[in-house]
Amino acid sequence: MLVDGHLDLAYNALSFERDLLAGVAAIRTHEQPPSQTQGEATVALPELRTGGVGLVFATLFTLPASALATDLAQEASYATPAEAHALARAQLTYYQELEARDLVRIIRTRADLAHHQATWKQASSPLGLVLLMENADPITEPAESVWWAEQGVRLVGPAWQATRYCGGTKQPGPLTPLGRALLPELARNQMVLDVSHMAEESFWQAMDRWDGPVIASHSNCRSLAPQFNADRHLSDAMIKELITHGAVIGTVFFNGFLARDYQRGAPKENYGLDLVVRHIDHVCQLAGNARHTGLGTDLDGGLGRQQIPREIDTIADLPRVAEALNRAGFADADIQLIMGDNWLRMLAQALPE
Repeated sequence: MLVDGHLDLAYNALSFERDLLAGVAAIRTHEQPPSQTQGEATVALPELRTGGVGLVFATLFTLPASALATDLAQEASYATPAEAHALARAQLTYYQELEARDLVRIIRTRADLAHHQATWKQASSPLGLVLLMENADPITEPAESVWWAEQGVRLVGPAWQATRYCGGTKQPGPLTPLGRALLPELARNQMVLDVSHMAEESFWQAMDRWDGPVIASHSNCRSLAPQFNADRHLSDAMIKELITHGAVIGTVFFNGFLARDYQRGAPKENYGLDLVVRHIDHVCQLAGNARHTGLGTDLDGGLGRQQIPREIDTIADLPRVAEALNRAGFADADIQLIMGDNWLRMLAQALPE
């Protein structure tokens, strides 16, 4: 079973009317020419099944109306906490409706995870979903965390750009008073902290206050791609800190986050999975083992087929990452950790009973 630590499934379905049940080819045919916002689609449920992806961290992603320099769907943006809450709740309903049709299985507890692992079959089983809130503004106040936990949300990233809770990508800043109040509420409700998109100042403040499970669902290594959106990536010091907390870090497949010499508009043929392997290997070298890295592809997260490595046409091609790791000399046991077992181990430890 492969695991992807970050996919915006509901956001794509609701904001861009992508039929994730129909398959990538049908979505591409419907979106001719390709979406200028999201690029050419790469993710749908049939391709996830074909690729052997049995579990994904499926986001509740909401876009601040004040978002800077973004081409994402402004019609799906919010200006108030209530609007953010409503958008995230609509995405939650989307996942719940898929679950009611036995198309997905929302993983809420350790028992759910164990059952999913024991019964999942690539050809026939529902896709496992662990719900990840990317940008915590839909939590209208910290005490509301309990309600989201009751709905099955198990991972929370406080930031995207800046939010009411902390500084974020392109908008640096500390934890706000609300952010400092949010962390103990997340801990109380056995939620995992996701530091992807957190500004460096807020990251370090959170690490000083947080002793629960932590991940970076979709973050790359700043030292290997420092020139493009640098504060979106993790410094080596941040990676080492996460390792001390037992975190897993998911590698993003956007070429601009992989390559040191990335140029906008460059053909995808210029970039290969060897770049993904470099970021994975860098985390392994800092850790001294392969237990802290995984996949957080973020495919269709504001990037399409032309912005990802040449070997990947759709998410069905994800097994090619294992082939690239093998060519790079990774041991089979370590490849299994990277392709999914690290995420599964983290969940088995972090999910409530």
